[in-house]
Amino acid sequence: MALHPQIAQFIANLPAADHSPLDPVAARAAEAAHVPALADRLPLQKVEDLVASTEAGEVPVRIYTPTEGDSFGIVVYLHGGAFFSGSLDTHDATARSLAKASGFKVVSVGFRLAPEHAFPAGLEDSYAVVKWVAEQGEKLQWDGKNLAVAGDSSGGTFTAAISAMAKDEGFDKISHQLLFYPSLDLDFDESRYASLRENATGYGLETWMFKPHNSFYLENGADPADPRVSPIKREDFSGLPKTLVITAEHDPLRDEGELYVERLAKVGVDAQLERFDGANHGFVVNFAWIPEFARVFETAGKFLSEE
Repeated sequence: MALHPQIAQFIANLPAADHSPLDPVAARAAEAAHVPALADRLPLQKVEDLVASTEAGEVPVRIYTPTEGDSFGIVVYLHGGAFFSGSLDTHDATARSLAKASGFKVVSVGFRLAPEHAFPAGLEDSYAVVKWVAEQGEKLQWDGKNLAVAGDSSGGTFTAAISAMAKDEGFDKISHQLLFYPSLDLDFDESRYASLRENATGYGLETWMFKPHNSFYLENGADPADPRVSPIKREDFSGLPKTLVITAEHDPLRDEGELYVERLAKVGVDAQLERFDGANHGFVVNFAWIPEFARVFETAGKFLSEE
């Protein structure tokens, strides 16, 4: 299917791709300038900003409570942004929609960003918040049963890495993992996945961007062969949580997300795949208002409610 015409029109109006060095601070400022005013955001029962005192240090979190209630499943949400951008604010609308669709509380994590904090800082912050949620379960009204980790793009990298780390460490509280068009292989050899070539240019995120964008995160010498960096490099996928991976047809990262589902299913993990045809990378954050894609949150909410 062709790229959705409204997305295609948006991309056609973007400035020509610039191969000059990326300025992370300027990129963050540009994102922040497009954050909707508070009055224009989806209303929920309660939204509060806290600082979680974790084993990794003090980590900002934003907690979304969808309705009145005595107990809730909880989703720890990890935003995308190639490890150097994105924030609690840029992904606020996504977190709100996920809370409303699922009925779960959502704990969005303001983890440390590269290049100021390269690998594994953001990953450590995120995993520490997952543990903090379990420890603070009573205060957070956690139902003690449903604890999901979710993330988009590089947040999906963290999600898959955390699920694997938790399994290896015997932390058995994670019930679900939800990955939106995840980046699971930071070895960007174009021969590895057909989607890196098929969707290389013209769809917003372009294949040439991966190395410069992710260099900030990897600049301390992190190895793309390390499963904490590239979760698809893991040898043993057994015992991982119930999984839903959502991919986009016109995304360079499409095939690695779909291969991840195959590898999970092969060893008996309950792993589901939902590909959105006509969509591009980032559509959940940027284009979920398009009717054809609005069901993405319904799909996610249904998955999270499954035992």
